[in-house]
Amino acid sequence: MHWPNPCRQWARPTCLLVLSLLSWPGQGAAQDTGFVRPIANDVHFHLTNYIQQGTDIHDFLRIMGNQVGRVALFGIPLQQQWSHRSDGERAPTYYLHSDAPLYYYSFTDAWIAMSYRSLTKEEQTRFDPMITGFNPTDMYAVDHIRRVLQTFPGVFSGIGEFSIHKEFVSAKIAGEVASLQDPALDRILDFAGEVGLVVLIHSDMDVPFAKEGSEPAYLDQMKTVLKKHPQTTIIWAHTGIGRVVRPIRNHAANIAEILRDPAFSHVNFDISWNELAKYIVASPEATKITAELIKQYPDRFLFGTDEVAPATQEAYLGTYRMYAPLWALLDTQTGEKVRLRNYERIFDRARQKVRAWEAANPGTSSF
Repeated sequence: MHWPNPCRQWARPTCLLVLSLLSWPGQGAAQDTGFVRPIANDVHFHLTNYIQQGTDIHDFLRIMGNQVGRVALFGIPLQQQWSHRSDGERAPTYYLHSDAPLYYYSFTDAWIAMSYRSLTKEEQTRFDPMITGFNPTDMYAVDHIRRVLQTFPGVFSGIGEFSIHKEFVSAKIAGEVASLQDPALDRILDFAGEVGLVVLIHSDMDVPFAKEGSEPAYLDQMKTVLKKHPQTTIIWAHTGIGRVVRPIRNHAANIAEILRDPAFSHVNFDISWNELAKYIVASPEATKITAELIKQYPDRFLFGTDEVAPATQEAYLGTYRMYAPLWALLDTQTGEKVRLRNYERIFDRARQKVRAWEAANPGTSSF
């Protein structure tokens, strides 16, 4: 099994299918009155961008409307440096806009926590904030996570999205290159398991522009890490795919091998990001392969947008709409699990466990 690369525009029948899906009740713009069942929860959302600017959380609530129920909320743990020597007065806003390095920006966690706390109690129930502002090469990273939990009790439910191997990004980060074989990562995953924190990790399965038919460069390392932490709930972002780390031969089969192995029963996959969606809907064959895999393991996949500080609901739901051909191939129960119920099951459990840990390990914060 493989997911073919996108190489042509959708055929007219597929385009008509997309339009018909978007016209279903509850799939359009948010309604002003009456209850509308959410179309999805979002396991992967960045409130801020690579220069720590973003959407005000109150504005984002309006963007969610009644279309999206709950959101895993985080910033971006990396700050793009503005180097005048490199870029002059042209201020970069994205990691591909400059040759200057990225660096870890720990204040993002306090920013997310205070944004969350600015909401009413009812509004807070729609968010599951995540800790991201740590360096995964640092053996002290666990201490940062612990301090954040004790400084802002009642706020966070997980850690991530944080990255290990990420195309173009990893080589730009100042300091040591992150590695799946680093004991610092093991400490982080052990602590997350102890506390009950959900882990959302980005690590590309392969290197960019890999040779067709070659073994994925980081798959075995990732499987080794996952096996060592069976008590930790882990979500592998984008199924290990990147912008140019494409799903080549046997990608779906590699995922299926993990999902059917009881040693990986704690591992889940998100299908966030429009870059992944473009591969999945590239052809009817690719969409069918993905749908069959999800139907075989319906409890192990979660939908996410991977949107960064969107300004409108239309922009925010773009990835959801891209997946219209996939939603059409999933039965009602499987579709609801991927879009809604798997999120609720995982994060409801995390909330309970993390709150219990915080109660047993109080900090000294006056916040």
